[in-house]
Amino acid sequence: MEFPPPRWAVPGVLSEGVNLLAGPPKVGKSWLSLGLGLTVAAGGKAFGSIDTEPGPVLYLALEDTPRRLQSRMGKVLAGQPAPVGLTLATACPPLPQGGDEAIAAWLDRNRNARMVIIDVFAKLRGTSAPGMSAYDADYAAVGRAKKVADAYGVAVVLVHHVRKAGSDDFLEAVSGTNGLAGAADATLVLRRPRGSADGVLHVTGRDVDESEYALAFDPAAGAWTMLDGPAAEHEVSDTRAAILRWLRTSPGSTPKAIAEGTGLSVDNVKKTCGRMLDAGQVACETGGRYRLPA
Repeated sequence: MEFPPPRWAVPGVLSEGVNLLAGPPKVGKSWLSLGLGLTVAAGGKAFGSIDTEPGPVLYLALEDTPRRLQSRMGKVLAGQPAPVGLTLATACPPLPQGGDEAIAAWLDRNRNARMVIIDVFAKLRGTSAPGMSAYDADYAAVGRAKKVADAYGVAVVLVHHVRKAGSDDFLEAVSGTNGLAGAADATLVLRRPRGSADGVLHVTGRDVDESEYALAFDPAAGAWTMLDGPAAEHEVSDTRAAILRWLRTSPGSTPKAIAEGTGLSVDNVKKTCGRMLDAGQVACETGGRYRLPA
C-alpha cells in the first residue's frame, strides 16, 4: 500500500493529528497559538523562520472576548489585514455535546484546512463518564479530538496547562495523567527557563523528531521568534553561551584561542571551561583543547 506523507501545518513542528501544546499560565501560549494561526492562514513564516503553506485555520479562543481577541490581532498584524483563511470563534460546545460535530462541519466546508486550534482544551473536553479512571478519561478526551484530526488529515492543536510541581522530563510536566500525552500524536511544552532566552519549546511525537527550540517573545508585537543555535546555548550564562558558540565553529580550541575569539579574559575562560567540563557542557582533549560533547 502507498500512503501520502503527513501534512504539516508548521514543517518539523506541527503535523497532522493531535498536538498537545502545554505551558504554565501567562507564559504566552495564547500569543503563540494566535501567531501560528495567523501565519498558517496567510502562508507566512512561523516563528519568523519556517515557511508554511497557506490554508484555512479555525481558531477557537475560548478564554477571550471578541474585544480582547481583536486587540491581540491588531498588535500581531501591525496594521496588516487579517488573512481571509482565518475563522475565529469565542464559543463552542464541549466535544461530547456536539463540539466535535461543529468542528467537523467547518472542516467539511474547508476541505483544504491546515489547522484547528482549541484554546484552551479544558473548555472543550467535557465531563468524564461515571466510574472512568482519570487516565482513561484523559485518553478518551484527547481521543475524541484525534478522531476528528485523523478523519480530515488536519493538525489539531490543544492548548493545555502544565502542573505546578516542576519536572525534569517535560512530558511529565503536562497537567493531568499520562493519558493526555499518550493519546496525542505530538506533545509540545513551552517553558520560560532562567537565562537569556524568553522561552524554550520542547517537541516530541510520533511523526516529529524530538527537538528543542529557543524562542524570544516581543511583547510590543505579540510575536514569538526562533533564536539561532541550540536551545541549550540560550539557557546558560552569556559567558558560557559565547564559549559554546565559538567551539561550535572552532572545535579543539585552547582557552587562549577561545579568549581571543570571544573577547573574554583567559582567566575567565579557563575557570568557566572547567565548570562546563564538570557539567558535561564541553569535552576536553589532550593538551587542554576543548570541544563540544559528542
